[in-house]
Amino acid sequence: MKASPVYIRFPEETDAAELAALYARNREFFETFSPGSPDSGTEAYQLRRIVQGKEDREADRKYSFVICRSEDGRIVGSVELAFIQRGALQCGMIGYSLDQACNGRGWMTEAVKQAVRYAFEELKLHRVYGEAMLRNIGSIRVLEKAGFHREGVARSKLKVNGVWEDLQVMAIINPADGG
Repeated sequence: MKASPVYIRFPEETDAAELAALYARNREFFETFSPGSPDSGTEAYQLRRIVQGKEDREADRKYSFVICRSEDGRIVGSVELAFIQRGALQCGMIGYSLDQACNGRGWMTEAVKQAVRYAFEELKLHRVYGEAMLRNIGSIRVLEKAGFHREGVARSKLKVNGVWEDLQVMAIINPADGG
């Protein structure tokens, strides 16, 4: 079996500078598809996010991961399971970003699969859903390749760069629950 080119892990405070550089380097690219923070390329901002991420994990609200290259451990992106809902829903939403220089290698699909596996096996979620702008064909393909199915289109749901965008809604069901 071929080793995975990437792995996911929880970020540590020592990752703040590397994450800041990643977001600074990709700012224009990331802002094409999602609303961003003007401070995302700063170490202070990333450190706050890392600390907040630990609190969110402890409260079972959100699980943020960094995506690392297996060959050298370098951070190339992030993936998160957010909006965790328990009770009758048992679901969460996946979101992700990858260094533009790493696109087209299957790394994001692999990281999404790992995050979904964590959602189902560790968090015992029943359903994970994701949303991508209709014009973000690459992101839709990532979800499809990771086993998500299309559920519909959320009209005019997200404002990016002053424009309300339609989002493709996709989901995957935990196979242990009949998915």
